Parts: sequence; C-alpha cells; structure tokens
Amino acid sequence: MSDPLILHPSDTIGVLTERANAGDDPLGLGAPLAASVSSGHKIARVAMQIGAPVVKFGQFIGQATVQIAAGDHVHTHNCTFADPKQDYHIGADLAASQRAIPQTERLNFNGYARADGRVGTRNYIALVATVNCSATVIRRAVSEIEASGALEAYASVDGIVAFAHGTGCGMANSGRGFDILDRVLWGHATHPNVGATIFVGLGCEVMQIARMQSHFGDAGTDRFHALTIQDTGGTRATIDAIKAHVAEILPQVNAVTRTPQPMSALRVALQCGGSDGFSSITANPALGIASDLIVGQGGTAILSETPEIYGAEQLLLRRAADKDIAEKLVAQIKWWENYTTQNGGSMDNNPSPGNKQGGITTILEKSLGAVAKAGSTPLTAVYDYAETVTQAGFVFMDTPGYDPVSATGQISGGAQIVVFTTGRGSAFGSKPAPTIKVATSDRLFNQMPDDMDMNTGDIVSGGVSMADKGREIFDMIRATASGQVTKSEALGLGDNEFVPWQIGAVM
Repeated sequence: MSDPLILHPSDTIGVLTERANAGDDPLGLGAPLAASVSSGHKIARVAMQIGAPVVKFGQFIGQATVQIAAGDHVHTHNCTFADPKQDYHIGADLAASQRAIPQTERLNFNGYARADGRVGTRNYIALVATVNCSATVIRRAVSEIEASGALEAYASVDGIVAFAHGTGCGMANSGRGFDILDRVLWGHATHPNVGATIFVGLGCEVMQIARMQSHFGDAGTDRFHALTIQDTGGTRATIDAIKAHVAEILPQVNAVTRTPQPMSALRVALQCGGSDGFSSITANPALGIASDLIVGQGGTAILSETPEIYGAEQLLLRRAADKDIAEKLVAQIKWWENYTTQNGGSMDNNPSPGNKQGGITTILEKSLGAVAKAGSTPLTAVYDYAETVTQAGFVFMDTPGYDPVSATGQISGGAQIVVFTTGRGSAFGSKPAPTIKVATSDRLFNQMPDDMDMNTGDIVSGGVSMADKGREIFDMIRATASGQVTKSEALGLGDNEFVPWQIGAVM
C-alpha cells in the first residue's frame, strides 16, 4: 500500500491515503493494525501518553485520552478536543504574507457591468420576500413564470429566483437580528448578479421596504419594484401583478451584454462542507493557491465560518494588516465562545458525524483545513455577517459554519462566485452567485460526477502539483465568471439555499 502522508516533521501522526486492513503495518513500525482503518484517517507515528498532544501540520489538534502505541489508529476513541492556547502574535507573518501576493499579468473575464461600478457574473431577476408571509406568493410566481416559457426568448437572462425565508416579522425592529436580515435582503436585491428586483411584502410586517431604502440609500434602486399583498388585492392578484411586471421588464434586463471586465472586480466566497481527512491535504490548500491568484489580480477572497476556524485563528492573525483588523476577529471568536456556552453547546460540537467518519477528529483539526482555503496573503479586513465587502485582498466574514447560512452572508456581501470544497460529498448550489464544487478525492469525484466540477484527488494519486491545481481552480473561476455553467447550475440547485442567519428573540 502507499505510504501514509507525513505533513510536517513534528507531526505525531501520519495520514492514510488508502484503506488499511487488519494486520497491515502502514508505517512499517512492526505494529500491525488490529482492525481496518479508512483512508484519510490518522496513524500514530510515536507512542503517546495520556494527555500528550496530538500534532498534525505541526499544529496541536487534540490530546490523547488513553495511552496510544506507535502504529495505532488515532481518532475519537483515543483523542479529544482541548482548549487551544490563544497566544496570538498579531502581524508576525505580515511581511511574508505581503511577499506571497502573486505578481502576475492582469486578466479579464466577460461580465455584466452595472451602473454602480460593480460587475455581475450572472443576470437574474430576483423576487425578494420581506417576510415569510409573502414566501408562497413569490415561489408560486416563479413557478408559473418558468412553466410558461416566458424566459426562453431572453438569452441574456439567467433565470428568475425567489428569495424566500422564514422571518421578517415577530422580531425586534432593531438590534443584531434585524440588522442581519436587513443586510441580507438588501444585499441580494442589489447584488451585481441581479438585473432587476421585485420586493414583495404582506404589508404589515416589521421588515418594511421603505425603511430598508431609507437606511441603505438609492444605489441600485433604479432596478427595483415593490408591492404588498394587502395593497395589491390578495394572493392571486399579487402573483398576477408580479408576472405582469416581469413580462414588462424582461426586454430591459435582457438588453445588458457581457463585456471584458478586470478580474479585480471579482469577490469569491470560499466555502467547505462535508469535509474529510483529505480536505486539508488536497482541495483546501489548492483553493488557497487560487485565492492568492485572485488577490494577485486585485480581487477579493472571502473566508467565513467562524466556528470552523476556531483554534486556527492565530494563523490568520499572524498576517493581519493592522491591529484593528486583528482585534475585530478576536472579538468575533470570543462572541462565539460565549454564544455556544449560553446555548449549552461547545465549539467542538463541530465536526459533524460525517466529518468524523471521513477522518476529522476535533474542531482544531478541521479548522486547520478550513483556513488553508485562505492562502498566504495578508488579512486586509474583517466583516460582520452579510456586511458589504469593499476591501480588496483576503478578507474574513463572521458567519456560522452551516453552509447555506454562511454562503447567504457571503453572497449578501457581494460575492459573485462561490467555490465549495467537499470530501464527503455535497449537493449544494447557490443563486444568484454560482457555486463551483471541488472534490478532495478521486473516489468522490467518480462517485458524484453530476455534482463535482473539479477533482483535486490527483494531487495525491497522480502527483499533480499544488500550484498547478490551484491555477486550474483559478482558471475555472474565471471561466465561470464569464458564463460557463457549473454542475449545480445545470442541476437547478440554489433556490432553497438562501438561508439568512436568524438570531435574536422570536416574539
């Protein structure tokens, strides 16, 4: 069998690249396995006493709960989470990270130039519900419009999408929960991938369209239309009014054409879900290379999922551009520690059962893989959930780890493309920003061919260099930005992945 991967000289474990059977001795230590162990899982390189640190990538990922012999399988049965040291060295690697910005020829993609200076990679008509009470109306309107074939004559319109959700009323009219939903709805309505928006409310809800507009201003509102069910005459009348307005604006939305636009206009959301033991070895670091290339073009790479960088945040803080940026990220980490405690949880409730089956033992191990997506360039800004991203470079956005909620925040912030790495497999898609799905292994890529856009398993199986694979991901981002259809788009995914983060009291 292939030798296990030794990822750092100080590691106390090696990672299996293929399944080992009972009786095998993967590390050649004269210690045959008592039972079979799946690929992506860890084998002890040295004996470890109770409480000894388990080290991967040269970083602490947990501690031994029993005596572990050299050659043993290391996982949840003998390794557990322990609070990481939060001994931060802010900015220690800033100079090195600045040197890591690639100096490459500036490139273009073919995108939709918007009046506000932003650039779209898609051209959707969006129906945005201000409240759950109007969710059925906008979904039915979309269904009837699609069934009628009304969009077929308009080649430059990518589709019509209903952004429906489960809140908008029964909530405080101020505070963090209100602000989040406010930003999410406005961010999707004014998104550069949206050519026109129809806001649909019931009429009496907390989340009022006029208040949103007074808060955010008039930017992008030339593409708006708004109506309420109560004023329009009820459910059927509102559906008909939506359909009539869509028929009226379709020629105008279709009139926009793709033109060459700089790659610096791109904001790319970095996501991972259904991670496994190979996520940190193949797909995530390859995406990190692509992220650096985006930054080198003057664009923006947006990392998120705060609970999934826990324990590895020091790697980001070491390349923070200034103290204020670092302190905002530390404050977000502290908030999550308090939030999970108040709700009877733990930061180690993540990883999921599927992550553990794939070989990830603790959140500290998972976090090391998650931050690999962020490449090596400076951390230039930290944003709250769904806040508009304005800073170029590598940035961080505070979101939960739950993929639909996290991606909804990134898209609200302006991301025009999502790149989603997965080891266990995912059926994720997103609108109006298309999702590119990247498999961590040959097995997954061959098992889910209709869902996976790219394979990074050949980094292990075929000796493909990390740099070459990162460039391949970058090239796919550029092609997707120019209109190449992703697997999730071809499957029609993305209508049900709009999930704003609900926080605060439901009243």
